[in-house]
Amino acid sequence: MDRKKELKQQYKEIKIEAGIFQIKNTKNNKIFIGSTRNLKTLNGTKFALENGAYTNKMLQKEWSEYGKDAFEMEVLEILKEKDDLYYNEKEELEKLEEKWLNQLQPFGERGYHQDKTR
Repeated sequence: MDRKKELKQQYKEIKIEAGIFQIKNTKNNKIFIGSTRNLKTLNGTKFALENGAYTNKMLQKEWSEYGKDAFEMEVLEILKEKDDLYYNEKEELEKLEEKWLNQLQPFGERGYHQDKTR
């Protein structure tokens, strides 16, 4: 029982990191850029894709078509926290995601995002 308490305490002490991730289709090189306030939830993203329940329908369709082995998932950037009274993690994460979307341009044949500028 003590071991169980110890493991719970270790889990609570694990630092939660927010960041930007990429899912890349290795068959056609299309990419999806996403953000999360907890990078440990990427296993949940894989689970949703494997069960046909992911919110991005284009990515979900190709995941189902090509299978999980055709995709790679990687963390692109971890959000750096600031000791600022007005720091808003959600807003900073949105800015960081926008930066990566602008940089990688995962629209049309290049990715799974809709280009909002058109």
